[in-house]
Amino acid sequence: MTDAHSGETRPNSLPPSGLHRLRHPGFWVRELPFSLVLILTLIGVAYTSFSKQPITGFWEVLAPLIALVCVGTGWKNAPDTRARALLIGTQVLHWLAFLVVMNLLLLPSVQRSFSAQSTGLAIFTLLALGTFTAGAHVLSWQVCLLGLIMALGIPAIAFVENTALISVLVVGVVVGIGVVIWWHIHDLRAHRSTD
Repeated sequence: MTDAHSGETRPNSLPPSGLHRLRHPGFWVRELPFSLVLILTLIGVAYTSFSKQPITGFWEVLAPLIALVCVGTGWKNAPDTRARALLIGTQVLHWLAFLVVMNLLLLPSVQRSFSAQSTGLAIFTLLALGTFTAGAHVLSWQVCLLGLIMALGIPAIAFVENTALISVLVVGVVVGIGVVIWWHIHDLRAHRSTD
């Protein structure tokens, strides 16, 4: 690449087509569902830790949203109608199991044994595990990464003070976005080296 001011040629780590793909709106549109789930999860974690109350309705809405993201991610790997029906069926059963167990934790007889904060933490732990395993089933590193970021939020809720929690969550978002960008740059470089 030639610098316009000095006329010197300087190396570029990405080919122009790679930079274009990273800047292309399609890249961000593909990552939007994962980013949306991550942002909603972080909002849920922050609210749970500040309010010390489980936000069951929020997680009940987020679980089907994650299921839709998983189906959308796995759809391209499902070659025919049978594979797509299997994908939808396994995701529905997976997230239905999560919702059933979550509601079992909220039964009055169970609530007598747990505080509201420990119930919220248990539900969030289930959500992190469910997200990671759903990502493993559809072979999506992005969904697995969401599950891992959620899992990192578990000790944050349990041990970190409220002001430090916000810092941890912001770092989690930055690390998550950084991993996505790094992965795409790595793919572009690998693609360039094979050409």
